[in-house]
Amino acid sequence: MQSLAKSSAVELEGGGSVPPNVQVSFEFFPPKTDKMNEQLWASIERLAPLKPSFVSVTYGAGGSTRERTHETVTRIQKEKGLKAAAHLTCVGATRAEIDAVAKHYWDSGIRHIVALRGDPPEGASTYTPHPGGYPYAAELIEGLKKVADFEISVAAYPEVHPEAKSPKEDLENLKRKVGAGATRAITQSFFDPEVFLKFRDQTQGLGVPLVPGIIVATNTGTLKSCIKMGSKVPQRMFDLFAGLEEDVETRKLVAATAVAEQVRTLVREGVTDFHFYTLNRADLTYAICHILGIRPKT
Repeated sequence: MQSLAKSSAVELEGGGSVPPNVQVSFEFFPPKTDKMNEQLWASIERLAPLKPSFVSVTYGAGGSTRERTHETVTRIQKEKGLKAAAHLTCVGATRAEIDAVAKHYWDSGIRHIVALRGDPPEGASTYTPHPGGYPYAAELIEGLKKVADFEISVAAYPEVHPEAKSPKEDLENLKRKVGAGATRAITQSFFDPEVFLKFRDQTQGLGVPLVPGIIVATNTGTLKSCIKMGSKVPQRMFDLFAGLEEDVETRKLVAATAVAEQVRTLVREGVTDFHFYTLNRADLTYAICHILGIRPKT
């Protein structure tokens, strides 16, 4: 991938500087209302000048946002000139149906897929493969590669997928996804840099880039959602927001400071790629990118 940040290196706390090859990608979700649509496109407008390596758009359980995802992905790429990636899951569709969606993306100029097993549909407590569908992400990747030569990103779990029987089994599953044709692994959100660095050591030799997934959590509700998805949230993160329930602006400042410290630590350890879960909000993600030295060209 081409280098993104061309500006002078930015000094880091404690010495050192942000290397000029740091680059970022952003994740959005398709809007459900007109107001959410306005917020999404305001966020895209704000972040597009940073020239991310790609942007991705999520996909609801059971294909519940399939049409909105396609519309958003193709519009981003067409109107903003950004490389856009669409999420695809195994949930709620046959292989033929998923292949048809993938072909539609390819025909629309989308060359990058984020391939996921997917969460259980609403109302279901456990995942069950769809009859005639791709059972898991590795098989989905194999199928996508037969449709077209997609660039494929997959999920990685530095704190172990909540349904995995063991860390070893989870790591073997990641290796299967890479063996099936994945070209990048993006981690679930985490809050302790050591978690990512340890996982990076464990995945040496994986053969594809391991990209930390970064979320700027501004309230305890977001933190609790991260826990449900398998992230371990240190008590100190909850303590940061204590007493700020009604103080939105201060919570934003606190959140930005916490994430800035996190990414600075990772940069010092040689990390150069970051994937931001934007939650369709641009302000804090933009601020963190500024700290990383990623700024619009003037």
